[in-house]
Amino acid sequence: MTRDRAYDEDDRPRRDRARPGVAGWVFSAAFGVALAAGVFLARDYVRLRNAPPPTDPGAQLRQATERPPLDSEEREAVELFKKLKPSVVNVDVVQRQRVGWQDQVAERQTGAGSGFVWDDDGRIVTNYHVVAELARIPNTLARVTLADRTAWDAVVVGASPEYDLAVLQFAAHDRPAAGRVRKIELGTSGDLEVGQKVYAIGNPLGLSLTMTKGIISALDRPIKSPANTTISGAVQTDAAINPGNSGGPLLDKAGRLIGVNTAIATTSGSSGNIGIGFAIPSELVNTVVTQIIQHGRVLQPDLGLELVDQQKVRRARFDHGVMVERVAPNGPAAKAGLRGLAVTARRVEQFGDLVTGIKGETIDGVEDYERVVRSLKPGEPVQVKFRRIDLPENGRGAPRETEKEVTLTVGSS
Repeated sequence: MTRDRAYDEDDRPRRDRARPGVAGWVFSAAFGVALAAGVFLARDYVRLRNAPPPTDPGAQLRQATERPPLDSEEREAVELFKKLKPSVVNVDVVQRQRVGWQDQVAERQTGAGSGFVWDDDGRIVTNYHVVAELARIPNTLARVTLADRTAWDAVVVGASPEYDLAVLQFAAHDRPAAGRVRKIELGTSGDLEVGQKVYAIGNPLGLSLTMTKGIISALDRPIKSPANTTISGAVQTDAAINPGNSGGPLLDKAGRLIGVNTAIATTSGSSGNIGIGFAIPSELVNTVVTQIIQHGRVLQPDLGLELVDQQKVRRARFDHGVMVERVAPNGPAAKAGLRGLAVTARRVEQFGDLVTGIKGETIDGVEDYERVVRSLKPGEPVQVKFRRIDLPENGRGAPRETEKEVTLTVGSS
């Protein structure tokens, strides 16, 4: 007997086994993390419970080991600092103002730098730019702080913006006893060597009596003064010099002054030390400071002559040297026989002497002339080489040139 069926048992569709979804995986992962965390927390709980207490009332001071002996280099630095402390000072510029209903006097520091004791009379040498505000800001005074942290009012003896140097003296009403200050020993700068060890002591960033060490990294560097003139022969060092070191001493290993720390090289966006500092050499310092003490100012070396504009000289096809326009009556150049330019409305009657050398240095132009003359000392005899151009008497023919050399005594102005 045949029976109808819609489908055979084997033909029924099979239902797939259920697979875990995303939620299931997330739950499993969270459960695993929680289980692991629980294990770690339980272990840390047991460890902390069994750990010794963090404090111990019976704790004793540790026994320090003895300092090993200083080596020779350390002893040198330590002894130098002890020796120089009484000679190095802070130099501050302070402004006094009256404030409040009762006109109480308040003080505000407007500048700071370093300095050192120059002589037995207690004069202080520093940079001009450290105390320049005394002349610009009303009601200001200079204050000198010694190594024992006592502060004393000071007055300016004289200054030279061209050499960035100034000399101070303790005010008459406010002087320390003579034994509280000690003049610095003066060294030579003409025999310095690149690689020589140096020390700097000063007041960088307001940190009094800071000593740093380095070497001389170069010599005879030109630097700019506050008067925008060139100071020749500066000593370059990698001893750390920062704002506030200005006016402090640069010292050799014997503690002798070999320079006055004055400037640092900086890069864009930087105002601190990058390993290049400059000091005015001690022999120049000696000359300038002595003149300031003697005269209240620096005597400028003067040869007693004025120069023709260099462009006119070059247009006249004199390619080297500087031409004398006029000589001062009874001045050094006039006494040595140099002569100046003579012109009429129609023509040149006489060319001025063409200076080509001073003190063995070649003079190619005005810049050379000014640089060499600034290095001279009043009263010093120097050799001057020049070319004399004589025009023919009848106005015909070529000029005749003669090389000459004379010795003149440098004057002052």
